[in-house]
Amino acid sequence: MSAITGLVHFNNEPIDHLHCFKLMKALDCFPADTIQTWQGENVFFGCHLQWITPESISECLPYYDFDRQLAITADAIIDNRYELFEKLQVKQSDQKAITDRELIMQAYQKWGEDAPKYLIGDFAFMIWDEKKKLLFGARDFSGGRTLYYQHHGQRFVFCTTIEPLLTLPYLQKQLNEEWLAEFLAISSVVDTVDVSITPYKGIVQVPPSHSILVVGNKVSLKRYCTLTIKEQFKLKSDEEYVEAFQDVFNEAINSRLRSFRNVGSHLSGGLDSGSVVSYAVRQLSRENKQLHTFSYIPPSDFIDYTPKYLMPDERPLIHSTVQYVRGIKDHYLDFEGKNSFSEIDNYLEIMEMPYKFFENSFWIKGVFEKANEEGIGVLLSGGRGNLSISWGSALDYYATLLKRMKWFKLFNELNQYSQNVGGARLRRIPGIAKMAFPFIDRVFSSGNQYSFPVLINQEFARRTDIYNKLKEHGIDQSGWLASSNIYKHRQNHFEELFHWNATNTLATKLSLRYSLLKRDPTNDLRVIRFCLSIPEEQYVQNGLDRSLIRRSTEGYLPDNVRLNQRIKGVQGADWVHRMIPHWNVFMDELQQLSNDERILEFIDGPRIKKALLKAKEELRPEYAANADYRLLMRSLIVYRFIKKFD
Repeated sequence: MSAITGLVHFNNEPIDHLHCFKLMKALDCFPADTIQTWQGENVFFGCHLQWITPESISECLPYYDFDRQLAITADAIIDNRYELFEKLQVKQSDQKAITDRELIMQAYQKWGEDAPKYLIGDFAFMIWDEKKKLLFGARDFSGGRTLYYQHHGQRFVFCTTIEPLLTLPYLQKQLNEEWLAEFLAISSVVDTVDVSITPYKGIVQVPPSHSILVVGNKVSLKRYCTLTIKEQFKLKSDEEYVEAFQDVFNEAINSRLRSFRNVGSHLSGGLDSGSVVSYAVRQLSRENKQLHTFSYIPPSDFIDYTPKYLMPDERPLIHSTVQYVRGIKDHYLDFEGKNSFSEIDNYLEIMEMPYKFFENSFWIKGVFEKANEEGIGVLLSGGRGNLSISWGSALDYYATLLKRMKWFKLFNELNQYSQNVGGARLRRIPGIAKMAFPFIDRVFSSGNQYSFPVLINQEFARRTDIYNKLKEHGIDQSGWLASSNIYKHRQNHFEELFHWNATNTLATKLSLRYSLLKRDPTNDLRVIRFCLSIPEEQYVQNGLDRSLIRRSTEGYLPDNVRLNQRIKGVQGADWVHRMIPHWNVFMDELQQLSNDERILEFIDGPRIKKALLKAKEELRPEYAANADYRLLMRSLIVYRFIKKFD
């Protein structure tokens, strides 16, 4: 993978060599196996290349093809190579050595602006078409790699990260209040609904699933991929669905193991990461390779306060997976001394923007650090699994059966579900009825439903008209998606692009810092298309939620993991516990925040002061899910970011 950058002057103005130097110099913070540049007439491309795949070793990037009169710089790993070999008629003798950069160029030559439709993988690239005097690029469907740019008259500059763009003299570091309003008004972990804006005024990004075309003073963005939920894949039996899933999932796994370095994976006690690990080990064993797994555990002095159905320390289930699967070198990481508070400044530097996932911040980065020490080139994960391979909420599915009045099937399923999970089947009917008929919940609701407090200053919200903008994307004034229907949530997740940005921004920037690539087979485009196209009853049947992946991992995972419906792992339950030694410093800084007019212009001051009073009254580790504690942490992260503009 790479950090890429470039400058194009469409007005024939010569490229200033100092500007090129500044762009490349700003990328020196990232390790690189090779650093290369290319300059044409009024065009400059640069690349900090990190070797991950065998084909990338000694690759020339940027690259200029004299015959095609095309130049390319790319941050890309392409997974459907064999499919492209066939479509592009690549000779078998050339297939082993051909680089992903060359595949992208050939795809552009054959399909032009439609080329991204044929590419599967994690990618961001820019191509200078010298004949047509245009710049063309794209970002993969979920935005697995970032690509920022600034367009100023006839000048166009782009980069994988933001900081290099700010080194240019015609770009000023100014806070984008539109971005900030969205970030503050949305209560969930989504950062913004506008997928093109950034926290810096004048700097935008290519959205996921989009290509970009630049000609002269005109920039055009085009969406090339839209995912919709529609059942169209009909097979004769449940066994055939399992076989078909295993085929596509194996393909997604195997294409992500392409590295000359060690391969690692996140591993929790759950189904998603366990499934990825169990399938990956089988392929790696054929290559006489061992899989490294990295598992987060709480520190030794953490006292578990969570209910019995939650498991902050997932080692019992992880050990079961490791022993059953074999071929694994397992690492258990407690990150003693690390905490969410002490990581803030480092994370703001990495992310180049505020973030909301502070509960898990220290261990996510810690896993990358440890993986780097172990020589890992590819770090697998199962992050998108809940909405793809392990989709299937039993109770929500039973609500649809109730609405359709399929009584016999409903009671048969409830009987089996209760045997698996425990408890009487009839006691679940009132809850299922509320899911099926939401008006029941509205009529009988006590009005005490949990919601995360809104952080934005209401005057700032009115000035930016933020609530009307969020409403267009189905988000109400609570900052959450208005609908409580999980099927609509899933549809929204894949049709709206804003769900992808925050997690992939983190993955890109951590990968650059630690010279390894996070890869998620559960987010493979082929896997997602398969999972969106099969009947809902494949996901819930015989009293099993997430039925497809449970059936598809028979013989791959131990039954206490594969069939577990009683215990759920929970990471981040110890974040308050870890911060206890720093709590007074945390409170002091929040006190400064509560009186600083710079931040109070944007956030709800009275709400912060109220939360601060509660946090001073009592410090308890079991308040990790407390809305006031979480509100204060998010406020502090935003506060430190805004101070960078002083």
